[in-house]
Amino acid sequence: MKVVISLLRGINLGGHKKVKMSDLCALYGSLGHREVRSHINSGNVLFRTGERDVAAVVKKLESAIEKECGFHVDVVVRTTAEMRDVIRRNPFAKRKEVEPGKLLVTFLPQKPAKEISEQLRNLKPDPEEMYLDGCEIYTYFPEGAGRSKLFSGLSGKLLKNQGTARNWNTVLKLMEIAEDLEGL
Repeated sequence: MKVVISLLRGINLGGHKKVKMSDLCALYGSLGHREVRSHINSGNVLFRTGERDVAAVVKKLESAIEKECGFHVDVVVRTTAEMRDVIRRNPFAKRKEVEPGKLLVTFLPQKPAKEISEQLRNLKPDPEEMYLDGCEIYTYFPEGAGRSKLFSGLSGKLLKNQGTARNWNTVLKLMEIAEDLEGL
């Protein structure tokens, strides 16, 4: 059985799209997934599955969440191997001054279209730094993401509300949980 890390976009933020993580875990279990675990209250659910087609898993999850909760939620998934690769490719890894809580990885459901990739690469975010690599965007917000125009632009218009971001501490914790699940 493979371990899958699912990242739900936009739940439990500012009182919108509220769902208890325990209810979400139970829902995943009802779909036949095993060893379902969540991490923090922002839509990180890890599980073991015998399903080979991860795209089909995503569709089933989105459909079940919409049916159960009454609203649509985009689900982005990564396998344990894919998450290891995300960590390996971190362009900030060797820079000691980079604070993990200010480094965000935006996980996209697929590689952005060529024109969007070009627009991303042409952005000059100062003082922020941003790197697009495959289906992930690594962004460092030295002054925090809260007031950043880049962050609101990335999460909205430019990416057409696709993808979901996690800070580096969360990425590492999700990897730790996934490796624990792999050991079962």
